[in-house]
Amino acid sequence: MTSSPALELRESERGAWLRARRLRLALVIGLVESIIVLAGDSGWYWVLAAAVVAVAFYLFAGRNLRFHTIRELSWIAAASQLIAVLVPVLWVLVKALAIAVLVVLAAVLLVILLADRR
Repeated sequence: MTSSPALELRESERGAWLRARRLRLALVIGLVESIIVLAGDSGWYWVLAAAVVAVAFYLFAGRNLRFHTIRELSWIAAASQLIAVLVPVLWVLVKALAIAVLVVLAAVLLVILLADRR
């Protein structure tokens, strides 16, 4: 085991600032996009296409870029697009689960009402 420090890539000041805040930036961008998709009438297929492009760019080019700032921006873009895809999907799943629970509750209450004979 050596005691020499690990070789680190040179980070620019902007790149270091982005790296420190990249998760927060991705969450904010993704949630704003998700709200726009959920509130608007346009389909979320555009967000899905953007997510495919952003993730593909990050996987095939962004991770290996020489410029730290652009590498961080590609990570933020990919993460925010994935968040923007997940939120509407989770919204649909939770809404479907809530409807299913209401239907089961209504059926149980109907059985209780029909069973109550006086």
